[in-house]
Amino acid sequence: MSTSMVTLNAQTLQREMDWLQKVINIRIQLRFPTTRSEEDALVEYQDVTQVPMPSVQQDPSVLGRIIKALDFTFEERVILALSLAPHVRPQVLDAFFLKDKIHERYYTEFGGLKGRFHSGFLPTAETAAFVIAGEDIEKRVRLIELFKPEHPFYKNNILKLNLNQGNEPLFSSGLHISDEYLTMFTSGSSYKPDFSMSFPAKRLATRLDWSDLVLDPYVLSEISEISAWIEHQKTIMDEWGLSKQLKRGYRSLFYGPPGTGKTLTACLIGKQMGLDVYRIDLSQVVSKYIGETEKNMAKIFDLAENKNWVLFFDEADALFGKRTSASDSKDRHANQEVAYLLQRVEDFSGVIILATNLKANMDIAFSRRFQTIIYFPAPNSSQRLQLWENSFRGLEVDEDVDFPYIADRHNLTGGSIINVLRFCSLAALRRGSKSVNSADIEEGIKREMQKAGKTV
Repeated sequence: MSTSMVTLNAQTLQREMDWLQKVINIRIQLRFPTTRSEEDALVEYQDVTQVPMPSVQQDPSVLGRIIKALDFTFEERVILALSLAPHVRPQVLDAFFLKDKIHERYYTEFGGLKGRFHSGFLPTAETAAFVIAGEDIEKRVRLIELFKPEHPFYKNNILKLNLNQGNEPLFSSGLHISDEYLTMFTSGSSYKPDFSMSFPAKRLATRLDWSDLVLDPYVLSEISEISAWIEHQKTIMDEWGLSKQLKRGYRSLFYGPPGTGKTLTACLIGKQMGLDVYRIDLSQVVSKYIGETEKNMAKIFDLAENKNWVLFFDEADALFGKRTSASDSKDRHANQEVAYLLQRVEDFSGVIILATNLKANMDIAFSRRFQTIIYFPAPNSSQRLQLWENSFRGLEVDEDVDFPYIADRHNLTGGSIINVLRFCSLAALRRGSKSVNSADIEEGIKREMQKAGKTV
């Protein structure tokens, strides 16, 4: 991102922090009149809402555009600024280290949390309630609406409360701005999360093109429907007014033998449409502990909501498998997991692609929730020939290599042919040659057949 955008963002953040600091100072002065300085006394404020908010009408920064687009109120801007303050100007919150001299402790109404490493004040919903409402209980109660799932804060994954465990008061929860919006409000660039325990998904990319994907024309036609939806969904849902009849998002199931191009297809759809594709690591998602799988999936879906992402679940039957008769608590829990996943998949506004080798392993309830169910067959002889020629195009190949004969004789998928290519490249280098010969290819094929439990 260019320096100019960083500068614009910094200027807007500066104005917001200056405004927040003034609002906090006025609230503390109204609560504790004896703290007011002579300079402050020259300007009388009856309420913090009288402090004018910085204008964003002509503000080109990301923060300014978001505030304008969502038409944030005074209360919403205070909450957003409080969540940003620890990241961009933590000293704004030092005023809350004021101690009650009678009880020799910090004021309960200030809220706040202590970080493991951060030495400053971490605001909670209690902090926001004090700044905005003071001692007005009605205003305080109304603030609860700003933290509900239907509010833009939550719906757009801008910020939410870090809910505490147990029976702690709601407002004791920390104000947490999402990594996505923190990145946009500072650098101006879009957020691309890295694989982690809190986000068990990896972004996929490919340098291949559609010409490298060898599939039957009918299968390619089915795949093109996904791209068409991504391109025209706004027209269908908004301009044509079909949002009442049609669910948001698009769901597709890819099934067929391994190595037939399911993962590559997902990558190419993302590449063609300019979308990020994230493959979900099911080993990090599925948990033996009750409720943990749902929590792990909720993190992914919450972060992916309203993003231009494609969520790709490889070997999806491990997570979306058939439900069984509930003979014990484990079966009931497993069925609850599938039911939860069904709901999240159906409600997701983006594109979801599930891939499996065996369609029969998938729960039948998912079938009606897919817009397309696409079969990726093993390639026929002519398609295998194209795959062999495409894969070995960049290598020197001895004249005795007969790709038409190899393609006709050996029933391998594209994934297996790529494995043969890797083996042949190493074999040629190990003997000091730049050329692949037929013996290399035959040995590579033999290894691939042995993996599948077959003989040449």
